Amino acid sequence: MKYTLEGEETERLKFRLLNEKDFDIWIELFEDIEVCKFLGVDKIKTPKERCKLWFEMTFERYRDDLGGANVLLDKLTNEIVGHCGLIVRKIENKKEIEIAYSILPEHRKKGFAAESTKKCKDFAFENDFSQSLISIINTENINSEKVAKNNGMRNDKTTEYKEMAVNIYRIDIAEWKMSK
Repeated sequence: MKYTLEGEETERLKFRLLNEKDFDIWIELFEDIEVCKFLGVDKIKTPKERCKLWFEMTFERYRDDLGGANVLLDKLTNEIVGHCGLIVRKIENKKEIEIAYSILPEHRKKGFAAESTKKCKDFAFENDFSQSLISIINTENINSEKVAKNNGMRNDKTTEYKEMAVNIYRIDIAEWKMSK
């Protein structure tokens, strides 16, 4: 599982793979219809069905070596605060590596998104996974745009992805190296 950050750490976070025992914790995320809209699963009827689909997609990515979400654990409490990871995506007929994340509602606005996405960026470039990284962000998701900008990414273009208007934020390895 080349693109996962299992066992990696930041100052406040530990990364591990998702497992079946985590299911009930994630239901809360899929109860938030705005988050579901940003994730493109808002048309699925129930939070449980949305969560089930997300788990299936994550395990499929792990199995097919396409990256996937890493569970983020607070080092102090060992509590799950969200997920973040590198995901291989095909967008506009091109393979890209996306930095993707979601933070559980009670842990937002604490800097976990910024901290975990920076770790993903550094991990990907240090391991020479790609010459650039993207984040696919719904055009209405202002908070995620702030996280991407904070992570040194720029708005590269607006396009459609999975029937959603999205902004593609990007950072190239050369830009990353200059910021080090």
